[in-house]
Amino acid sequence: MTRMLTGERPTGPLHLGHLFGTVANRVRLQQSGVETFLVLADYQVITDRESPGDIASNVREIVLDYLAAGIDPDAATIFTHSAVPALHQLMLPFLSLVSAAELERNPTVKQELADSGRSLSGLLLTYPVHQAADILFCHADVVPVGRDQLPHLEITRTIARRFTARYGACFTEPEALLSEAPTVLGTDGRKMSKSNGNGIALRATADETVRAIRSAKTDTDRHITYDPASRPEVANLLLLASLCTGVPPEVIADEVGSRGSGHLKAVTADALVEHLAPLRARRALFAAEPGLVAEILTAGNAHANELADATIRDVRELMGMVYA
Repeated sequence: MTRMLTGERPTGPLHLGHLFGTVANRVRLQQSGVETFLVLADYQVITDRESPGDIASNVREIVLDYLAAGIDPDAATIFTHSAVPALHQLMLPFLSLVSAAELERNPTVKQELADSGRSLSGLLLTYPVHQAADILFCHADVVPVGRDQLPHLEITRTIARRFTARYGACFTEPEALLSEAPTVLGTDGRKMSKSNGNGIALRATADETVRAIRSAKTDTDRHITYDPASRPEVANLLLLASLCTGVPPEVIADEVGSRGSGHLKAVTADALVEHLAPLRARRALFAAEPGLVAEILTAGNAHANELADATIRDVRELMGMVYA
């Protein structure tokens, strides 16, 4: 069975960009029989910030978002970084297999450093090695990534290859599962992200969703066309409506025609409210179950620990570090 590892840093609620960009695809992969591991990388929250914020609440909300979107907790392993000590023990041998220069020139680390506006911490520098431990501890075969994350995955593949050459076979080189998911823009025209504060949360109410869409940036051309290159904000609203309805964005643009961005926003808001209504109803039911999230994380953490303990035992044996 194919095994997939993916996840996110619990820095805030999941939003529409997560749903259409990654979460919906994870649900499809799980339903197709892929064994799914979802890491809530709480330790990685502090790679580029001084305070983790209300991390316990963020973890809980993301688990509820997963369930509402269709992730089956009986078939997926949902776990938190900090609860799996043996995973982090892999960092030490893994760090010996890469050079500081290789880490310093990683383009994703460079971008995250620039976005943070802070000096380079040791944790941010070694972020790709930490991710390698996330992936290799459970022997994941595939990792869904965007093209900007390929350098991180290549570090993982390099570490797996060098460990085998130095100590013996333990890890396979995971393959990238390139996502062709659309990039969803936020209400200010930039990529929708938690750090930009421009997202529409999955847990938002219908009224909050409508207000957010009404405030979305557009342009002055009243005639609506689908032109992602020249009219990205208008194209984004058309894309959201398309993702919700299955109607091509060009067709929606023709239907709106010269009725302007106000009408387009109404069409998009209606499509989002209808599409998200079942998800939000399920979320409310899950949120009303006391102890549900804790039970899911307890089971997921236990399974992750079992795998991590077995992996670190294999690693120590290959490295000649078993003494009894």
